[in-house]
Amino acid sequence: MNPHSSQHNQGASSATHAHPKVVCIMGPTASGKTALAIELAKQIDGEVISVDSALIYKDMDIGTAKPDADEMQGIEHHLIDILTPDLPYSVADFYKDAVECIEKIHNKGKTPILAGGTMMYFNALHHGISDIPGSNYEVRQNVQQMIENEGLEQVHSKLAQVDPQSAARIHPNDPQRITRAMEVYLSTGKSLTSWQNQKRPSLPYQFINVALMTENRAYLHQRIALRFQQMVEKGLISEVKHILKTYKVNPDLPSMRSVGYRQVIQHLAGEFDESLMIERGIIATRQLAKRQITWLRGWENTQILDIESTNNLELLLQKICVTE
Repeated sequence: MNPHSSQHNQGASSATHAHPKVVCIMGPTASGKTALAIELAKQIDGEVISVDSALIYKDMDIGTAKPDADEMQGIEHHLIDILTPDLPYSVADFYKDAVECIEKIHNKGKTPILAGGTMMYFNALHHGISDIPGSNYEVRQNVQQMIENEGLEQVHSKLAQVDPQSAARIHPNDPQRITRAMEVYLSTGKSLTSWQNQKRPSLPYQFINVALMTENRAYLHQRIALRFQQMVEKGLISEVKHILKTYKVNPDLPSMRSVGYRQVIQHLAGEFDESLMIERGIIATRQLAKRQITWLRGWENTQILDIESTNNLELLLQKICVTE
């Protein structure tokens, strides 16, 4: 999905100071977004909205680095612990929930601070979202049966015939996204691409965007490795065991595809030992960070803050003041 769009450019140029502010703190995993959001909220009477596809899930605390009550420091947080791990949550779900939270916070006379690293969620708020129909269980089951009978490669080829743009964008070894694209086509008669091209109008907000980044990739990798090690020490494996015992989850659910959880599930299934699980978890987290950084480099109207800097709060407050 391309962050550059004519809609976004129009929205940016037509943004007026009459539009209520929404602060967006973006960045790769382990860059300190939540901590900065909490410090900012204390300064500007704000509330934090999580933009994280894993923090929405209950009982997924250690592997998501979910802030606890002490870390929140009395600041109201939204879109954390709203679902159990056995339930899916879409970009459309986030869009609806986030807009409701933004309106609620503005109505209190406070400032919403969106903080997280799920770039598809930020993209939906900034550029609009299409009214793609929700999942159709029966059709989805049929597509999954088709994959089982004919093979993933064959179903990807079929997708290329009815929706070449989606097929070009989706990796032939990505069963989740292939299934979704085929499901949309078979249940609506329209390709996923055509649905995605029908965008809702831009939201009437003045987005103030900052991204926590670093040119020192080794420093970020060090933070990622340390944090993953700490997660394991705090009981990540026990947390995953509890989830597997408590909920009807499987490795294909969005919650269990989260970095860290996927590797622990594979470890518990006997695919590899704990040391290799840690190594793979760290590598997967690095890859996630790389994707997030690539996306952010193409983001317009965004001030870059160095994650190693000690005055990011002051810089962010200056940026907000400039837009008064």
